[in-house]
Amino acid sequence: MLWKSMILTRRNVASGMVVIAVLAGMWAMLGTAVAQKNVVPKAQDNVALGENEARQLMLLIDTGKTGKISKHEWMSFMEAEFDRLDVKKDGELDVKELTQSQLRVSHFGSVGK
Repeated sequence: MLWKSMILTRRNVASGMVVIAVLAGMWAMLGTAVAQKNVVPKAQDNVALGENEARQLMLLIDTGKTGKISKHEWMSFMEAEFDRLDVKKDGELDVKELTQSQLRVSHFGSVGK
């Protein structure tokens, strides 16, 4: 009889260990989910992240210094950018020209004037 009670105890211990392992796993997953939620920026943060770049572009394009970009200013900027990217000067941009380009702030100092 003692032997049967020891088996039951071992089963109980094994069951208890399984329950503890499952709970620990669930706790770890919950902790990871909470940590990931805190890392993901909120929608308003995404706007704030791009605001500095938008202000820099505004300074480049808004040659009239009105705080707004006119269609003429925009088109002048884009035409100058296209011409800069068109390394082969063939009036067309290919993938290589687009992927090797980088915006150069100093290049647009006189655009639209």
